Amino acid sequence: MTLSVWRYAHLLLALCSGLFLILASVTGVILAADTIAHKTEPYRVAQFNKITLSQSLSVLRQKYSEISEISVDYNGFVTLQGMDANDNDVNAYVDPLTGKILGTPHKESAFIKWVTSFHRSLFLHETGRIFVGINAFLLLLITISGAALVLKRQKSFKRFFAKINDESFLSRYHVSGGRLALLPIFILSFTGTYLSLDRFHFFGEEKIQHKIPLQHTETKRLDLAKMPTFQNILLADVTKIEFPFTDDPDEYYTLKLKDRELVVSQFNGNVLSNFPYKATTVFSGLSLELHTGRSGIIWALILLCSCFSILFFIYSGFAITLKRRAVKIKNKYTIQDSSIIILVGSENGSTLRFANAIHKQLVTTGYKSHLSYANNYQKYDNATHLIIFTATHGLGDAPANANKILQLLNNVEQPNIIKTSVVGFGSTNYPDYCGYAKKVHDTLKNKKWAKQSPLHTVNNKSLIEFTNWVKKWSEENNIPLASTPAIYDKKPTTLKNFTVIDKKSDNESTFILTLKAQNFLRFTSGDLLAIYPLNDSTERLYSIGRVNNNIQLVIKLHEYGIGSNFLNNLNIGDNFKASVVRNTGFHLPENKSVIMIANGTGIAPFLGMFTQGNKKYYYQLYSGFRRETNLTAYYKNIAVAEMQKYHLKGFHFAFSREINKMYVMDLIRRDSDYFINHLKGGGIIMLCGSVAMQMDVERELENILKYNNFESLTEFKKRGQLIADCY
Repeated sequence: MTLSVWRYAHLLLALCSGLFLILASVTGVILAADTIAHKTEPYRVAQFNKITLSQSLSVLRQKYSEISEISVDYNGFVTLQGMDANDNDVNAYVDPLTGKILGTPHKESAFIKWVTSFHRSLFLHETGRIFVGINAFLLLLITISGAALVLKRQKSFKRFFAKINDESFLSRYHVSGGRLALLPIFILSFTGTYLSLDRFHFFGEEKIQHKIPLQHTETKRLDLAKMPTFQNILLADVTKIEFPFTDDPDEYYTLKLKDRELVVSQFNGNVLSNFPYKATTVFSGLSLELHTGRSGIIWALILLCSCFSILFFIYSGFAITLKRRAVKIKNKYTIQDSSIIILVGSENGSTLRFANAIHKQLVTTGYKSHLSYANNYQKYDNATHLIIFTATHGLGDAPANANKILQLLNNVEQPNIIKTSVVGFGSTNYPDYCGYAKKVHDTLKNKKWAKQSPLHTVNNKSLIEFTNWVKKWSEENNIPLASTPAIYDKKPTTLKNFTVIDKKSDNESTFILTLKAQNFLRFTSGDLLAIYPLNDSTERLYSIGRVNNNIQLVIKLHEYGIGSNFLNNLNIGDNFKASVVRNTGFHLPENKSVIMIANGTGIAPFLGMFTQGNKKYYYQLYSGFRRETNLTAYYKNIAVAEMQKYHLKGFHFAFSREINKMYVMDLIRRDSDYFINHLKGGGIIMLCGSVAMQMDVERELENILKYNNFESLTEFKKRGQLIADCY
């Protein structure tokens, strides 16, 4: 059976029985705790499992003038009903070796009776018991399907309990916790199913009928201690003993044991009738003990934990499913109209999230991109690029939505040359790291129509490793993509309230907002502010400059820009909700000389970084704008002030639409010697602004290094000397 079939069966069963399992688990926790509480009561004597009936009954007979019944419950508490030496009625827990009264049996509380009744039948009587039995059986099937999924994942029984290295907390502990709780939950569900069937006599009804021969009056009565039958039976094997009412030979002891019922002569102890229970009856008693935890306090504790674990599995299972389905695929262009095809093999939805982020950027910037699952691979008449993102499930296996692509690649040829790139997602903790992505990549090697890029792998959803691929692919194909790691991180879950405290603008449709968080908030220059202008999943990110402990944003107003128009419509005093996204990859490096390069609104984080510096460190700013405006004058004033504080060594502005037009690249070319010495000395270059600017700057730096016979810019990147936060 395929992985997807097992998974959908597992999910469908959980959906059908989820509510009942929650109710059953909660009541199960209460009942298990009650069982544990009873087992801690001080009514069980030491060495109980070694006491024989002859030892106990001979003492109790002497201690009490009349005994009608003795019962032994699942805790090993011995209850005696009869009369004491003073003819007082007795119904108490007793010490079976001394006859001492240990306590009075207490009635079950009304609450526990209520919980028990609800657990067994949901207060629906026989109909409820049928419903409970069906759901117990569904839990059994869920357990079996869950075990099958683990086997599929781990590849063999030998590896069933091998380490799980899933990057998601819920996914990891849903699997590893499920393996530990598998046997207890299987026993719970199996015994629950069996008890429900037995309740309706599915296995037949036990009718006990003794055939007792006529008794003759004995001249001499044997002492209880000397009767062989009582010498050979342990008190722990007894559930109830019914005593003879009189000395009449036709009155006898009835012993109800766990596996049979005996009728024993009161004169000589001979067994008059031995009625073994059917195997189904014995198993019913065992099932009751296992299902309720009565067999021992340790088992009761295990069942208690199992009930809690079921609640966790229900939550984590549905959370994983919702996460897997959270990312929706939306295509603006058809397959045949699209030049860029993105295919995804995603097991839990995280790989799809990365692919969707790339797809949205491409569409936003005007490229015809189409996103689909890998199993939908087909002939593409107009495609120029094929990107395949795929996770690896288990030990080198395909995700369920990518398990057909290898066959499809071999069967479907493309009519044109297509540039291909395969990105594998996995964990190096597994021996088959990105194993399925390698299979896809190797299959494409044999395709004449495929112009391949090297396989790129991403370990544990590393944002840094993924953006490394983004940069390479963007450079190779001259298609701008954002390379800021935080952009590809998941949406913040907690939104904070912010108040607009200042607003500046110019005639170039650029404006500055200064925001104050209404509650304590940890942030620094280089982090990102995530806003949700449509109050839905539509997210926009803006670089933060920390100025006077407030957030300062520099925003370019676009006519149809959702985020920029939302922020532009805010006035001083207005409040809105947003969240800070930590962007640690673009924080100001400590103890380093830094050149900051920006264009347009990319200057925002640098305006805050100046104030974070120290006068013994050197910072240079290179920034490009279209025209000189009141805002660029504001930037200059800040720069001059920071130079006077020795926070900034110098600044250089280029204006591309003024009479003496100049670009940032011209400034870099002019100061090429300074840039070379800066990199040679271990200095850092930070870029913020458009991706197009980033590509132009990197191209210029590469030319300068090559002209001066220095190592390539790639080597400086590897050493972390070039940091970019571009969109």
